[in-house]
Amino acid sequence: MPPGAGSTATVFLVDVSQSMGATRTLDLPSGPNDRPRTKQVTHLQWSLQFAMLKIQEMIFNGRKTDQCGVVLFGTEETDNVVNRTDGGYDNISEFLPIAQPSADTLSKLATLQPSNVSGDPVDALVVGAETLNNYLRTKRSWTGKIVLLTDGESPIHIEKWELIARKLTSFNFRITIIGVDFDDDEIDFHEEGKSHIKRENESFYRKFTAVIPNSVAGTLSFALDEVRKPDMKETRSALMANVLRLGDPANNPLEAVEIMVKTSKCTALSRPKAWKRFAPRENIPSDGMDVDLAPTRDRDRSENEVSKIVWAELRMRTEFHVDRDEQEEEDERGDNMDVDGVKKSGAKVEKEQLVRGYKYGSSYVPCPDGQFAKLSTHMGISICGFFNADNFRRELSMGELQYVWADPRSPLQQVALSSLVAAMDKLNMYAITRWVSKDMSEPKMGVLAPCRFQKVDCFLWVQMPFADDVRKYTFSPLQKLLNRKGERVTTHPYLPTYEQREAMDRFVDAMDLTGEGEKDNDGNRSPWYDTRLSYNPAIHRMKQALFHSALVDDLAVDLLPPPHPELTKYFETPKKVVTRAKEVADECTTAFAIKQVPKKVARPRKNDHRRVQDDDDEVLLLDRVAPQTSPTAAKRPIHRKGDDSSETEPESDVDIRAPSSKGTKLPTPSPEPRIVTDPQRAPGRIIGMAAPLADFKNNISQGDVVSKAVEDLGWVVKEVVSRPFSGRRHTEMIECLIELREVCLQEDEIDAWNRYCYVSTIWLLKAVCAKEPGNSAFWNEVKKQQTNLGLITASEAARHGGKSNFLDSLAEEVRCCLGGRSIG
Repeated sequence: MPPGAGSTATVFLVDVSQSMGATRTLDLPSGPNDRPRTKQVTHLQWSLQFAMLKIQEMIFNGRKTDQCGVVLFGTEETDNVVNRTDGGYDNISEFLPIAQPSADTLSKLATLQPSNVSGDPVDALVVGAETLNNYLRTKRSWTGKIVLLTDGESPIHIEKWELIARKLTSFNFRITIIGVDFDDDEIDFHEEGKSHIKRENESFYRKFTAVIPNSVAGTLSFALDEVRKPDMKETRSALMANVLRLGDPANNPLEAVEIMVKTSKCTALSRPKAWKRFAPRENIPSDGMDVDLAPTRDRDRSENEVSKIVWAELRMRTEFHVDRDEQEEEDERGDNMDVDGVKKSGAKVEKEQLVRGYKYGSSYVPCPDGQFAKLSTHMGISICGFFNADNFRRELSMGELQYVWADPRSPLQQVALSSLVAAMDKLNMYAITRWVSKDMSEPKMGVLAPCRFQKVDCFLWVQMPFADDVRKYTFSPLQKLLNRKGERVTTHPYLPTYEQREAMDRFVDAMDLTGEGEKDNDGNRSPWYDTRLSYNPAIHRMKQALFHSALVDDLAVDLLPPPHPELTKYFETPKKVVTRAKEVADECTTAFAIKQVPKKVARPRKNDHRRVQDDDDEVLLLDRVAPQTSPTAAKRPIHRKGDDSSETEPESDVDIRAPSSKGTKLPTPSPEPRIVTDPQRAPGRIIGMAAPLADFKNNISQGDVVSKAVEDLGWVVKEVVSRPFSGRRHTEMIECLIELREVCLQEDEIDAWNRYCYVSTIWLLKAVCAKEPGNSAFWNEVKKQQTNLGLITASEAARHGGKSNFLDSLAEEVRCCLGGRSIG
């Protein structure tokens, strides 16, 4: 059984004397810009980190056989088991009884504060040992541990310490004494300016733990570093009864063997801790009644009731609904849509109305009884055959390893199993087995491997796949290439040359990590990577984050520290290997003619879409595609047959001239223009919000929709400016307004600009920009363009052959009124 995986009860003796209120500065992870960060904590808070980390490990593992309790010494009151029976042992209190720890245990420990008195650590050891012994009287198989946390500044009465040490030895408890700033030669730490009483106490602690087996005294900083190291969760697997068969006892009992065995887990799959999901719920206290976690507010509650939002854990709930066909939903859209236009789910059905089905190809095979007829199996591990261990394919092993032990209560079974293990080990053989955990259960196929420990023999069993569970893929050999005639090709760019193969072999050899580890006692280097010392970063980093969050009060101040070095030591390749492989890697680069391929940048096609900046993202919008005209295309009139009129119609853009020489191909005709609907064009508008200026110019060129285009462009500008994240389109909207005014001036739409656009667009823009959240930045840019966006005066209209009823003086007054003050 792995050490430390059994049932354990731990008592933490925590010193809360007045001296534990002394403060110290701890280094925290660097802040922004690598700014150093520190934190002031008391010796008590620092010591409690060790106890809380150990308790959190117990909570994380969740074993009922891993329990703890807390006894305080240096308290102003006295409450312990020894004082109640024999008196004395003052200033010692039992803070938490021995039990399985929970989150409440950590919360209570976090509230501890130093007192104004001091307590005797030796008396605390006696109280802790007596408390632990009373608890373990009915638990003979359990192990007891005592952990004492102190700063060594409290007086100690050591008249009968040898008698106390012998008593603790008889209890077979393991004692660990952890002191704040105790000297430690292993980490080369020695506190300067240490008081005389602390120096004497520290010397006594080391003498005291030296006479008690499996006991130790050390410094707190080293202990915290050790407890933060990643470790594996070791548990004692329960022994399950089974039978190992060789032969057929039912039909040939004289030629068969049955051995009673016990099975247990050798390895177990470990995953990161699962996260729980919470959602806000309304907490409504009502006259001392239970808290109602209601998802909605009650509008009729009285004014005396106080509501508070709390977070409640979401629990999974399963409902069954009919999966309707898409076509049926479209046909019945009126019945299947709610008021918001969202499809309703199918009809709800109860679980009892369902029939289990199994997928077979593209259909389901119903199984009314819930499952098909089971294979008639009997519990046991049946050996089907033997094979040479060298033929075992390790990549096919599945799942977890299992131990197969002989019945510990039957020496005859132990001898029989040990004989079989020894024979298979001697012949280097493995066994193919069929495992059935209980009668009528599904069988599993696996391999039994002999395993011989120092004092016991057993088997290791691992599950293997069935033949149908393995997908076999065939690949053509890399060094064999055939041409279309079936002849083998020896020289080809796809075939590696001799120089390339040699360069790759040297490169692989240069990356060998076999002899890059630490040196052993004989001076031989071990492999650099050791699976026993490698940890899963996802599991342990998440656990570190959980523990850190439980320890600190403010995560914004106390940031999560970096991962432990033991967790990241295999992240970086040894520098010696990198240096050794660099030269060989350069040879491979030359041999294989490796060149850096520049990254291809996708270019947007000119006529298929336009890139616009709208809202909070850059989206690709498809607009109408104009017909492409070839530079050499000619448009010729086509006279309809039987029509004497001179009416003509343009032919498609195809060059119909005869080819000048033989072999010259005619140009490919351009396809008919494909009209793509603009998704950002409102119904009834001819100007879209994706590219309004281009749409406006395109419509103006048609000549008969000028008034409609002018009206729609003004509407688009107001819509775009009033939307969020319109700052990136300010320049584009200003250009639209300037182009709008210029078109009105050139196309004799002066009245449309002065009476409609200027009032309904410019003046309304000011109101739109003034509202919350508004767009004052755009209006400031509009005011800068007052000269280009003002009223069209009579003099300006006359220069372009038009008429206007606004004099220059009136236009100047309007311009001053419009831009005289800023918005808001």
